[in-house]
Amino acid sequence: MSWKEKQKRNYENINKGSFSVTGEYDIPILEPVEYKYCDWIGFNYASSVKDRRGKGIHFFLEDYQFTRLWGNIDYYVPMLSSYDSIMTPDFSLYTDFPKALQIYNHYRKHWIGAYLQQKGLHVIPTICWSDRDSFHWCFDGEPTQGVVAVSSIGTQNSRKRRDLFLAGYFEMMDRLQPTHVIFCGAVPEECRGDIVRIKAFSERFHEAEISQW
Repeated sequence: MSWKEKQKRNYENINKGSFSVTGEYDIPILEPVEYKYCDWIGFNYASSVKDRRGKGIHFFLEDYQFTRLWGNIDYYVPMLSSYDSIMTPDFSLYTDFPKALQIYNHYRKHWIGAYLQQKGLHVIPTICWSDRDSFHWCFDGEPTQGVVAVSSIGTQNSRKRRDLFLAGYFEMMDRLQPTHVIFCGAVPEECRGDIVRIKAFSERFHEAEISQW
């Protein structure tokens, strides 16, 4: 596929849906959904799973493993529809990213989430933030009083990162008042709410290694 064809497909993709938006950056609004139990699987394994009943898809992965959703979303809708729940893609909001890129990633997450909801999928918002300045826009479009998902992976290895994670978590709880928080990674003792923890891949891999001994 040529560069022009790829650009055309991407352009068409962002014009496929018309959604209610909010905030300075016209972020598509997601509707709140109720929590239902799922066995969570990373998107990188989604196509290889045979029995998909009672399973959901998360995106707590490196961005390169799911960026293709943005450019060709309709290709993945049938496969994602076969799962009980889908989290919104966790596009990175690293603190050293340019602000424009962070906002673009937040927009892409919400556009994909709103598009999948429009297709009838049970979509759970993945909440992400970077520094405190991101609080001005990183919660735009997120639903209130529904289930949300967060990841603490990579945020607990320094005091600064841990404090920033907790600041965003408390802000999320105050603003969104979620009914449940699906939590990937270690749960700091300060975190409150109805937390449902899922294991990161590294934990599952370690447990599988131990079981073999």
